[in-house]
Amino acid sequence: MVSSTVEFKRQTANVFLHVLTRCNLRCRHCYINPEQHGRKRLPIERIERWLAVFADRSPGANLVLLGGEPTLHPDLPHFCARVKSLGYSVKLDTNGSRPQMLTRLIREGLVDYVAMDIKTDPERYEGCIAGRCDSSALLASMRVIMDSELDYEFRTTCVKPLVTPDTVECIARLIQGCRRYTLQPFKAAALLHPEYFSTCDPACSPDEMDHLKCVAEPWVQTCLVR
Repeated sequence: MVSSTVEFKRQTANVFLHVLTRCNLRCRHCYINPEQHGRKRLPIERIERWLAVFADRSPGANLVLLGGEPTLHPDLPHFCARVKSLGYSVKLDTNGSRPQMLTRLIREGLVDYVAMDIKTDPERYEGCIAGRCDSSALLASMRVIMDSELDYEFRTTCVKPLVTPDTVECIARLIQGCRRYTLQPFKAAALLHPEYFSTCDPACSPDEMDHLKCVAEPWVQTCLVR
């Protein structure tokens, strides 16, 4: 059964739904997981009833599926099919660790937009990001997304020391020619592992963000700093 945190965040015609609190990665700079643990969950039937009511009031609404990591949930295709039958467009946020699920969602037309987070050089996930992650799975997801007809973007949260100019160039080369690569400045909040940053400032300055953008731009169609 798909689970969700009790909160639905509304922004214009978008509904943000944390489908799943569980994640297979334990990123030290994660700011979502600490807030999610222990929250009350809603049964899928209640979520669908709420979404049906909202769809009637806001035709053409967009549903953004967040986590945790939504693709870990085996019932996600069924849930997306149900949501789309209510008239929603579906945006999926994913860490790219589950290319088989991603392939199914795209092949069956169950998502309309995919945003994949690339934390750092895929070869550096082991050791830099707690949790097991196969770099070949990340590369497969990148290719599945780029080969699809969907709108999509790749995103990197620029947090030191996981992300450097060399890191950004490596990532940009891997997604060479992609439609959109977004660089996000790190914003300290309720972190999963605050002790990791106790001796350094993990944030990039505006000038450093501009430099990272310049590093990535030659390799991708559009690079944005969000």
